[in-house]
This record gives sequence, C-alpha cells and structure tokens, in this order.
Amino acid sequence: MHDLRYALRQLRRNPGFTVVAVLTLALGIGVNTGIFSVVEGVLLAPLHYFQPDRLVMVWENNPRFPRVWNSYPNFQDWQRSAHSFQQMVAFRQQGGDLTAPGTSAHLNSSQISRGFFSTLGLQMELGREFTPQEDQHGGVPAAVISSHLWRERFAGSHEVLSKTVTLDGVNYSIVGVAPPAFRLEYEADVYTPLGQLDPLILNNRATHDGLFTLARLKPGVSLSQAQAEMSAIQSRLDRLYPNDNRDLGIYVEPLKQAIVGDAGQILALLSGAVGLVLLIACANVANLLLARSAARNREFAIRSALGASRARMARQLLTENVLLSLAGGSLGITIAFCGIKSVLAAMPEVLPRSQDVGVNAAVLLYTLAVSLLVGILFGIAPAVKSWSADPQASLKDGSKGSTAVHRRTQSSFMVMQVALTLVLLVGAGLLLRTILHLWNVNPGFDARNVVTFKVGVSHSLTRTPSSTRIAYQQLIERIRQIPGVQAADFTTVVPLSGQSGYLPFWLDSQKPASLQAAPRLQAFLTGPDYFRAMGIALLKGRFFTERDTTHSPCVAVIDSQFAHKFFPDGNPLGHTITAGFEAFGPCIIVGVVIHVKDAALNDAAVANQYQTYYSLYQDPDQWVALNYPDASIVVRTPLDAAALIPAIKATVYQAGGDQPVYHVQTMRQIVADSMSEQRFPMMLLGAFAALALLLAAVGIYGMISYSVTQRVQEIGIRMALGADKGNVLRLFIGRQMRLVLAGIAVGSVGALILTRMLSSLSHLLYGIGSSDPLTFAAVSLVLIGVAALACYIPARRAVEVDPVVALRYE
Repeated sequence: MHDLRYALRQLRRNPGFTVVAVLTLALGIGVNTGIFSVVEGVLLAPLHYFQPDRLVMVWENNPRFPRVWNSYPNFQDWQRSAHSFQQMVAFRQQGGDLTAPGTSAHLNSSQISRGFFSTLGLQMELGREFTPQEDQHGGVPAAVISSHLWRERFAGSHEVLSKTVTLDGVNYSIVGVAPPAFRLEYEADVYTPLGQLDPLILNNRATHDGLFTLARLKPGVSLSQAQAEMSAIQSRLDRLYPNDNRDLGIYVEPLKQAIVGDAGQILALLSGAVGLVLLIACANVANLLLARSAARNREFAIRSALGASRARMARQLLTENVLLSLAGGSLGITIAFCGIKSVLAAMPEVLPRSQDVGVNAAVLLYTLAVSLLVGILFGIAPAVKSWSADPQASLKDGSKGSTAVHRRTQSSFMVMQVALTLVLLVGAGLLLRTILHLWNVNPGFDARNVVTFKVGVSHSLTRTPSSTRIAYQQLIERIRQIPGVQAADFTTVVPLSGQSGYLPFWLDSQKPASLQAAPRLQAFLTGPDYFRAMGIALLKGRFFTERDTTHSPCVAVIDSQFAHKFFPDGNPLGHTITAGFEAFGPCIIVGVVIHVKDAALNDAAVANQYQTYYSLYQDPDQWVALNYPDASIVVRTPLDAAALIPAIKATVYQAGGDQPVYHVQTMRQIVADSMSEQRFPMMLLGAFAALALLLAAVGIYGMISYSVTQRVQEIGIRMALGADKGNVLRLFIGRQMRLVLAGIAVGSVGALILTRMLSSLSHLLYGIGSSDPLTFAAVSLVLIGVAALACYIPARRAVEVDPVVALRYE
C-alpha cells in the first residue's frame, strides 16, 4: 500500500506526463481491446445453441465447386441412411411478401423441415414446430413467426396461435413463435414447411436450388467418422442415379466454421496490426519514463544512500508503471466500446456473428491482462536503468543522469516506433491503392444513373404463367412512362449483388457424360431493354426483342469470355446452347456482349465466368412462378434516386396497394458494397496506421524536447562561440532524422517480408503486388514529412535560447 500511495503522489505531481502516458496507453490498449472483442465474438465465443460443437453442415461438392447446395431427394436419402447423426434437417432462405396482417412488406423468410429448432437445441417461445403432416407437399399451410414479428404485428398476444399470416398470397396458420433473437445465417421473420415447396425444387434430384443441410452428431461420433459414412452413402447414390449424381461428393463441416468462413484471416491480420500499435505505444511511454527517470536520478541516489535497496526502488517504479497502465486500460475500454459501435454501425454486414460482438467479461479480463503485461513491459527499461545507476555520480552537482547508454536506449525505441509505423502504413497503403484500382476497373456496364429495386407484384395478378407475364410486362411499361426514365427492364441477377448461380451446359449436340463435371455458365434472365438500361455494349449480333417469347425459337446472348473460350477461331452466332440439370434449350446464340464483372470487380481471380443471357419472356411455364418474383428492375435515369423512387412507388401502387417496393439501391452503391472485403480492413488498417503515425510523431517530439532540455548549456556555449541558428537546427534535426531513416530502412525490410508471407493480406490486393514500390515510397515520404515536422517544432525552440540564460541553466 505504501508503494501505491507513493506512486499516486508521484503521478499527481507530474500531471502533464501522467496525462500523455495514460492517453498513449489508452489508445494502444483500446484498439487491442476492440479487436479482441471482435475476435472473441466472431471466432472464440460458442454458438448460442445446445452443445454447438456437435452441429455440422453437410454440403455436396463437385469437381468445380468445393461446396454446392443440396438436392432435396438426396437429403431425404441421407436422413434415412445416415447413423452418425442424432437429427438431420434442411432449410432454404428466401424472401416473401407479407400482405396481412397490417401493411404490405417484404420480409426475410425461410423454409425449414420439421425438427429444425430441436436440432439446434432451442425451445420455442410459444407453440410448436411443424408436424410430419404439415412438412409435405399438399399439407396444411402452417407457419412459425419470429419473436420480432410476433411483437410488431400481434402485440405479443398469446392468442397469435389462432391467427394467420398471408405470405406470397398463401394464408398460413401460425403454429409457433421462434426463440427470441434467433438467427442462422440471417434473421427470418416467417418460417414455412420446406416440404410444401414447388415440386420442381423438391422432386428433381438434379436440382440444387438454395437448400442447406444441418445435422447434429450423435454423442461419441467424430467429424471424420460422419464424413466417412456420408461419403459412402453419397457414393452409393451416385451409382444409383448416375445421370443426376455422378461426380458428386460430400463435405461435412462444423457449423461454426461454415458461419465464420474466412473471417479468421482478416481478424488475424487486424490483430497483428493492433499488436504493432500497442508496441509503438509501449515504446513511446518507455521513452517518456526513461526521460523521467533520468530527471529522478538524484532522488534515487538519495534513497539509496538512506538505505533503500535497488530491488525496492525497481518495485516502486514498476508499481507506478502498472498504475499508469491500468488507468490507460480503463480509458481504453471506453475507446474500444465506442469504436466497436461505430465500426459495426458503418458496416454491419461485413462480419459474421456481428450481433455477438461486444464488451463482455472475457473482454474485460483480456484488457486487465494486457494492462498488467504492458505495465511491466514498458517499465523494464527504466527499472533496469535505476538498478544500474551509480548513486555517487548521480549525487554530484550538475549531473543530469543522461548517459550514452540512456541515449542509445531511447534511440532504439525511436527506431522501433518508426519501423513498426511504416509496416502499418504500407499495409494500409496497399489496400488503399487496391480500392483505387477497383474503382477504375471497367465493370462492363455503366453504373452511373442506374437505380435497381424489386416489386412484390400482387399475387392476385400472378395466378397463372400467362397472367404473370402480362402483369410484369404492364408494370415495366408503366415504369417506362415515368418522366425521366430513359430505359427500364427486368433481370434475375443484378451484377455484383451476389445473386448469380451456375448451371452446367453444353454446345450444340455435345452433351457430356457427367453434368456435375460439365463446364458451368452464369445464367441471367433479362428483358429486352436490360442491356440498354445497364449500358452493356453489344459486340456482335443483336439484343433480345419483344418478339422473343415462348411462341418463338429460344435465343441466348453470350459474353465475350464465353465466345473467346469456346469459339476462339469461329463465329458463335447460330450455334445452340443447352443449360441446366433440368435441360433448358437448345437456344440459338444471337448476340455477344462485353463481359460483365459479376462476382467481384476483381473477378479475374474467379475462373470460368462464362455468362449467358436468356429472354425472361421465354421462361418456360413451369419456372415462371419461381423466377419472376426474384426479378429486379433496373432503371436508367438522369434523376436522383431519392426523387425518382416516390414516382415509381406511386406507379406500382396504381395496380394495388399490396405491392411492396424494396431493395432500392443505386448501382454505384452496389459497386461500392462489392469492395467491402477490401474496404473494411483498409478502413481499420488506415485508422491504426494513422494512430501509429500520431504516436510516433508524439514520441519524436518528446524525445527532441527532452534532448533540448538536457543540452541547454551546450546550446548556449555553441551559440556564444558563434554557431548560428541553422547549425543548431541541423544538430538536432539531423541526428533524429538519421534515426528516422534507420527506422524506415528496418521497417521496409520487415514490411517486405510480412506482406509476402501474409496470405490474408495478399489475397485482398488487386492491380498491385505486395512489394509495390510506389506504395513503399509514398508512405516513406509521409513518414519522413511527419517526423521532420515533429523534429522541427522543438528544435526551433532550441535556437531561440538566449546564450546568457542558457549558460546559467541548471
């Protein structure tokens, strides 16, 4: 307690030093706490289900894709044959239009098989799950609603189980309320029986349309045992159904791994970055403490002369340091809390499990441990210095305690700060240049002045395929009549929105023996005016016309990559293409358009992106009910989106008030969102690099200020002997800038090694290499400029010293 009281008095006696040290540590510890809270929430915390480590996802795969959606008949065979699982269920995620009760709205919905919630080990908030009689084609329409929808539309009434909801034109009886705040992958408001889906999806073994399989391992069964059994089952199914299943494999994956995906790589990169920030903060505070301990040498000498042991004085210093660190940690928690909220509010969909990120007990314990460790770490150098100090030399009159060893230690800390700062600046600079390169990529379309949205067309207008086509054609004609609309049409896939799917295909009569091993294309169903609305250039042939309907020969338009790959020396026009497990075609190729960046702006890294466009109005009758509701509308207009959308809504509502308009975005927004994989780490790395630069500048400023204080008499003598101000400036700035250049050299080598070793960084880059010389040169110049400014301000103060006053300075 005596050491603690003395440490508090010492810190109160030097408020300037205390504030700077605490703020420096708060920033370093705060960013570490913030990133750890993300790591803990995303990677370390268990899923909120019963025995989550036993939950797995079961995927199918083929020679081209490591994970593909499952077919419903295969899922049913797995359920019957597998003995490794306690339960196995399937689910599918799809939006729906809720028209009653209350106002019409588009909601997230899921189709789930019976036993879905019990497989996860969850209890219903109210009611029950689906029965086997409900989870089948032709069963009584039943629904489970979310706790949120229950409170919003039914005021949390327990009489909800006697009521209905109208989703996509079907009246569903509510049989249960899902557990509060439940979500798997995404948060749904309405759950309906999977077995009541369209038979086109359920009965075709070759169809893999958005179906996921979730299972719970039996006690004592390992993941590898389940994998072996499922692989054997799938091999048997491949032999039984060679046309649909040949070359299909199985991959069993822990549920947590499936949800988190590759987020661990990005978080590892960011954890390393904040670790460097913490080291810079420690070096900064260590330099401050070295300067302060030099000023306290006489104090330590007197205490030593009075009988205090060196271990006693070292313990006192460590107490002061740990106290500083704990104060910095306490403030750092506040910084972390505010930072986390800001980042998640700005980019809520970037991180999986973002709802689990927060400051909790584990994060607080981590902060405490880091604070104690940091207090010991940055206190080692001053403690060692006090241990090795000569009391007799310190008691001599005029001794300031500044030794060559002392100066070398401070110089080493400064070089380390500069080197670590350069590493962070290089990482942020590489990602910034990647974003700039991506913005300059030609996506194959003109994103300016394009608005996209969806309309939940009234189900009273879409009872048959022919009435559906008429309703959608009338809708798009009304939208085209809105003043300011230059072009408008439908598409089932908006580029860069992550909606595209892949289909096997063959040309002319060259049907492959195995559809699973066949090449894949990206299929787009579009209206005839889509290409003009998107500004997609025609290279050969023609676009679709209004005459391309179900009453005319099927036609298709392919992209330039498709033509280059499969018709390198010939003309693709007139050839036919057939696609899909449920074969669609053959369709005559009538045009070639420029390749569109669909998966990502850097989709050169994505192999086999062969794009084929089909006329929406030639979609077969059996697929109309599935494909038309998924269609988006793209509108080209010189007007601002905010000014146009009210007119679009008014036009839509003319045909019925039960038609919600939703997913309104501009193509510029979609393009920007497609870069979130790079933008998120760039924003954080940029913030950490700026913080490191600030800390390094403060460290340089403090070191020169201390040097000026220690050498006041020397400055006075030099100026009294005729040295001009320029010489004195060069004396102080020159030595520090040499240290800065040494730090840049060390940091450049470290950055070169790290950027080549870190796959989590290199896979984010586009258009530049990990050792891009322009980035290294630019960040080095920035660092030199900031360091020069930090050197100049205290050095300028040194040349203003009056020689007479300086010679009297003690």
